[in-house]
Amino acid sequence: MAPESDALLMTDDDALASDAPPPTIRQTIAVLALLNAGVALYLHLWKLGYMGALSCGTEHGCEKVQLSSWGWFLGLDVAFIGAVGYTLILVVAILGTQDRNADERWPTLALAGLVYPAFLFTLRLKYAEFLLMKTFCPWCAVSAVTITLFSVLVWLDWKRVR
Repeated sequence: MAPESDALLMTDDDALASDAPPPTIRQTIAVLALLNAGVALYLHLWKLGYMGALSCGTEHGCEKVQLSSWGWFLGLDVAFIGAVGYTLILVVAILGTQDRNADERWPTLALAGLVYPAFLFTLRLKYAEFLLMKTFCPWCAVSAVTITLFSVLVWLDWKRVR
């Protein structure tokens, strides 16, 4: 079949789908931040006693990490800090996807101000989890991978807007 006849077979939905731009870096950050804010909130609510058993695996590494002294920072629950941090990242990323802000630097700078300290904080937590407590928390690993990915995505977004 000739290429021009393929175009005649396309529906309006196909045309709309093919014209849609790929997700932007900031959209990707927003979606992942939303998911991770939910996980962090789940862990925080578990620590407060509002959730049942913690879904973590057979080794109970999440419980060990959550209930350790490393599960607190300056008197605040680390999961609560994560929920607030991911929510702030979500809000900035969403604001950065608006047409008027799409090519602005401020969302990227704000994301960098949130993400890079969080990355350093995550390194501290991973050190404690693996080397001091000798355990593994799958939820913590998801957050660590996400914040590492955010570090790369923010750097790529900076290259785009500078």
